[in-house]
Amino acid sequence: MLEAVDLSLKVEKAAYRKTFQGLLEKLLILQFDCKEAKIPVVVVFEGWDASGKGTTISKLIERLDPRGYKVHCTYEPNVEEALRPFLWRFWTKLPEKGRMAIFDRSWYGRVLVERMEELVPKRVWRTAYEEINQFERQITADGTVLLKFFLHISKKEQKKRLKAFEEDKYLKWKVKKEDWENHERYREWTTLYEEMFEKTSTTEAPWIIIESDDGRHGRIKVMETTIAAIEDRLRQAK
Repeated sequence: MLEAVDLSLKVEKAAYRKTFQGLLEKLLILQFDCKEAKIPVVVVFEGWDASGKGTTISKLIERLDPRGYKVHCTYEPNVEEALRPFLWRFWTKLPEKGRMAIFDRSWYGRVLVERMEELVPKRVWRTAYEEINQFERQITADGTVLLKFFLHISKKEQKKRLKAFEEDKYLKWKVKKEDWENHERYREWTTLYEEMFEKTSTTEAPWIIIESDDGRHGRIKVMETTIAAIEDRLRQAK
């Protein structure tokens, strides 16, 4: 799937400025519409290191009412979370009806980093695919708008961004030894991502690949896709 993605797609700066402000305003209106209709929204961001997840999230929420959403950055489970089923900590972060939850990385860590780094046995991450599908079926059946974005960049673009971060005194903290190690394992990660798409891109919760070599194109596609999905759910609710 990823090999077929066209990473040459671009949006010029002037067109981006003209388009993006309108999308921000439309999403703000839809936020209030979801609140009134009691429709929860969950937006998941996965993708390569340096693919722009943080920047995209900050742009997505730029005009939103901060009382109506929460951003969750996913790290390794704490002691209490590790004692429970792995999806428990995500169940507890699902938004109440009419609110939005945004996940900067998510429950897919079980079949990605935990698998790659051999933090869990093979039988555990293999079982997780169906556990995740059941989880997503349950929340979408309950009326949640679920969007799963994968931000895709080329290996060349990833190297360029990591080097740029390292040379910026305000951004060099973002680059760790593990980021370069993952960069060298680009092909291995591609294999894991492809299997994840194959096993968890469902009718209820399909994966949406965001071409992100050009950040402006990626951010506009995320906004347009989010808006379209919410509008569709609001029409169904009438």
